[in-house]
Amino acid sequence: MAYTVKSLEAHLDATQSPKRILTLDGGGVRGMLTLSYLKKIEDILRERHGGDENFRLSDYFDLIAGTSTGAIIASTLAMGNSVSFIQEKYRELASNVFKSHWSRLGIFRARYDSKALEAALKDLSVLGPDTTMGSPALKTGLLIIVKRMDTNSTWTLNNNPKGKYFNRRPGGTSIPNADFPLWRVVRSSTAAPFYFKPESFTVATSKEFKPVAGDFVDGGVSTANNPALKAFQLVTMKGYNLNWPTGAKKMLLVSVGTGHRSKGERISGFYMKNTLKALISIMADCNELVETQMQWYAQSDTYNRIDREMGTLENDFIAGKPLLTYQRYNTFLEEKWFKEALDCNDYSDETLADLTDMANPKNLEMLARVGEIAGEKQIASAHFPKVFDLK
Repeated sequence: MAYTVKSLEAHLDATQSPKRILTLDGGGVRGMLTLSYLKKIEDILRERHGGDENFRLSDYFDLIAGTSTGAIIASTLAMGNSVSFIQEKYRELASNVFKSHWSRLGIFRARYDSKALEAALKDLSVLGPDTTMGSPALKTGLLIIVKRMDTNSTWTLNNNPKGKYFNRRPGGTSIPNADFPLWRVVRSSTAAPFYFKPESFTVATSKEFKPVAGDFVDGGVSTANNPALKAFQLVTMKGYNLNWPTGAKKMLLVSVGTGHRSKGERISGFYMKNTLKALISIMADCNELVETQMQWYAQSDTYNRIDREMGTLENDFIAGKPLLTYQRYNTFLEEKWFKEALDCNDYSDETLADLTDMANPKNLEMLARVGEIAGEKQIASAHFPKVFDLK
């Protein structure tokens, strides 16, 4: 190899700069679009590092973060798998998991049976039943966002050995994060309300030595469906005990979405329908807030316009200078955007609107193709400055 493969310790070590972060959004089967972006990124970085077929994104990135479907992809990348391998497994998973049944309408029980998802995650070639958050099988840093409903708290579960809750604390009753089964953590992050039942597992013991379970749902039911801001907080806030240095030449964060539509909807005459629309719009607001904050902190080659008043925030740095280099890749599933941004006339607005469905495995191949088209147009080798090349 034209570079040295780092240990997990070296990936997390603040003194070994510069640092590289990859973050992956939630979005159900639209993760297939994400994987096409990642294939383009992997190809660019492999060529940059000598063309070795054994190159992996876990070699390049020091931390890989994911929410929901992004957690599935992030964890399998952190295990040292190629994007092509994950694409193959993802097709199998989505086709096996999202099978509807007349008895499951999402009213009295979840729309889909979680057993198929659990089996896919516990597959030895994916995560395995015994791999934990502290497992040496993880080749690089991993962050997974989950929402604990019984305490109404967002958990940033990661494999930093210096983290406060990673190891057992003297006199503590909490189960150390290092011992959490990785498949359960990922399953928790994907437990989208309506689609899958919550995931419950033991997180502590009571004074009477009885197990205390936490009830977890999809990490997207928080402010971190796009985990970029959470990842930046993890590596820079003192409480998390990573303390990576900041600066445009010291930190690169690459954020990949699952596609979205910006069009709003008119108020309906049905109260429940309006309530659901409002809740979904909150998630969109959170995603926009994350992107606004990241562009306010960073220099970028991929600035998006936040709105007509703020513009792109280019050269508008909260710290007076960029705290990192930030690249964001996402696809607007709208005909007009495809024509203007991608010079692509192959998809109607109706077809692209259908691709927003998070649970339709029939969309997998079209999502993969859309991701390929967008990746070819949006991602450039120059977006990965040479200062971040592996040595």
